[in-house]
Amino acid sequence: MKKLIALILALVMVVCCFAACGAKNGTDADVTSDAAGNESENAEKLIMATNAAFPPYEYLADDGSFAGIDVEIAGKIAEKLGMELEIVDTEFGSIIGGVQSGKYSMGMAGMTVNEERLQSVNFSDPYAKGIQAVIVKADSEYASYEDFYTGYDDEGNPAGVKDGIKIGVQADTTGDIYSSDKPEKWGFGEDNVIRYKTGNDAVQALVAGKVTAVIIDNEPAKSYVAANDGLKILDGAYTDEDYAICVAKENTDLLDKINKALAELTEDGTVAEIVEKYIPADK
Repeated sequence: MKKLIALILALVMVVCCFAACGAKNGTDADVTSDAAGNESENAEKLIMATNAAFPPYEYLADDGSFAGIDVEIAGKIAEKLGMELEIVDTEFGSIIGGVQSGKYSMGMAGMTVNEERLQSVNFSDPYAKGIQAVIVKADSEYASYEDFYTGYDDEGNPAGVKDGIKIGVQADTTGDIYSSDKPEKWGFGEDNVIRYKTGNDAVQALVAGKVTAVIIDNEPAKSYVAANDGLKILDGAYTDEDYAICVAKENTDLLDKINKALAELTEDGTVAEIVEKYIPADK
């Protein structure tokens, strides 16, 4: 009996040994995909947090894959760094917190630099320029966002906001930050701004007549207007800004590497080529 038990234990040990070897050889190893979709084992990941509802910078293609300017630039950065790009789709307002905590390596979502965000994270060099546009109904009585104000003071700053003006924005975006500021700083005041989870939600509120206008980045604004009859973009930019990548304050090594990669990709024309692919110069 003792010999039989010993034999069984020996067989169990052999099976376990083969299973462990199989895992080491890739049978059960962690597998990630790079920007081109190629699988590789045990590679260091570059985890990019984004909000994939911001075309043409980031969105979900018909096949469910991530696409857009930010997605392709991030893929090229990952290649430069010899890392595997992993993209996580999350709410825009949770990106900075996730980068701070180390949950994500970086945030890239048509994100602009401002003083409030700089208190929490660092930003890379800019890689693209964005414009905040104002969407209204095609039959709107307003020709410019300046018409939303009651008048102007001696210095040319708005004196107040007209009754009934309601501005729809995607929560935590620069459109939200700027428009919810005081009128004298060219905002519309907290009480006149309605925040939505996504830009599309804000646009649908405009279609339904729940808001007077939507303030959002220009390129997504074009996409929303094209997809919804009866809307238009007012002439003139509400603001213009530079897009950059956010990284945790303590992760200066990664920030330096990202900036170096961005510089190389800008110099060799890759960034311009990607932007032109999604936003043709003659568009």
